Amino acid sequence: MATEASTSAAGAGAGSWVEGMSADNIKGLVLALSSSIFIGASFIVKKKGLKKAGASGVRAGVGGYSYLYEPLWWAGMITMIVGEVANFAAYAFAPAILVTPLGALSIIISAVLADIMLKEKLHIFGMLGCVLCVVGSTTIVLHAPQERAIESVAEVWDLATEPAFLSYAAIVLAATFVLIYYFIPQYGQTHIMVYIGVCSLVGSLSVMSVKALGIALKLTFSGMNQLIYPQTWLFTIVVVACIVTQMNYLNKALDTFNTAVVSPIYYTMFTSLTILASVIMFKDWDRQNPTQIVTEMCGFVTILSGTFLLHKTKDMVDGTISHSASALCKMLKYIVIIPYLASQVSHQLYLCEYRNTPLKMTMVLKEFLLDPLQKASHSGHQGLLNHFDQHRFYTR
Repeated sequence: MATEASTSAAGAGAGSWVEGMSADNIKGLVLALSSSIFIGASFIVKKKGLKKAGASGVRAGVGGYSYLYEPLWWAGMITMIVGEVANFAAYAFAPAILVTPLGALSIIISAVLADIMLKEKLHIFGMLGCVLCVVGSTTIVLHAPQERAIESVAEVWDLATEPAFLSYAAIVLAATFVLIYYFIPQYGQTHIMVYIGVCSLVGSLSVMSVKALGIALKLTFSGMNQLIYPQTWLFTIVVVACIVTQMNYLNKALDTFNTAVVSPIYYTMFTSLTILASVIMFKDWDRQNPTQIVTEMCGFVTILSGTFLLHKTKDMVDGTISHSASALCKMLKYIVIIPYLASQVSHQLYLCEYRNTPLKMTMVLKEFLLDPLQKASHSGHQGLLNHFDQHRFYTR
């Protein structure tokens, strides 16, 4: 009976999984995968177009727009548009929890193609940074709540005009203007976070507007015309303005910095700020338990770690990478040894008769810790204990 019950339960689980992967879900999965491929490749094609245009005109990184006359750049732009359209369509067929994490694949595709086609070396720490960015972003997205049901574009407008989101939008706009008019003229050519910051901040607003516009179109196609509402057209204007700004400063970032670094940093910052904007506007955390929220925060910390690693190691040469890797291995060895030392010191002090004599305890600890790592690596555990026992004469 137990076997039959377990078999039936397994069959039910398999059946539910099959039922979950409906035809629409499969379409959404294929569209999301296609989107990642197109978007990841578009970074490389656009970068090659920017390089070609910069060779015969003013580079985009110093304010030039000669890339607008370069067919290769337009090919990359069209590739990105196709990817974005595929991503937008994927949300119409599959839930966000299935589609959004797949966007991380564009980072891997872009980094691999940059290494192959642009000869932009991705070092071991860059690879680790990419992994951290992907893991952190995926963790956040996988634990994000489901979208709330929206009945009209007017309802979205009401959410967008609540004090919390208006405050967020004001902060984003203020930060964007400060970056554009103060930081970019001084630090745009040396600090990658300046250009990417503008793209990501503006991008979080563009996604909220794109979602509102998508809801309006979906409701219109279902028979409830939303084009008669002025809010639909206001969201359209915001989408156009934000996308133009994003593309302008993303081009500058791609023309100035390594593509393998731009792609993951842009993805992680853009994703993080978009999730933050969605949490504020749609109150996603109101429908989550503390465990889910904490998991999302851990994912965000992972993203910050990956971004930092990418930023600090992007210009390392092979010799520096080898030296840093060796230092990292030594640090990890010490991290393993130090807890053992702490436990042994604590245990031996407790056993010794001089534990109540602070001066003698200090003398022993000073001698014991003079070279503990060398003792741990050459003499082993027993050597540590013997080294400690040699100092018992201080108590006599």
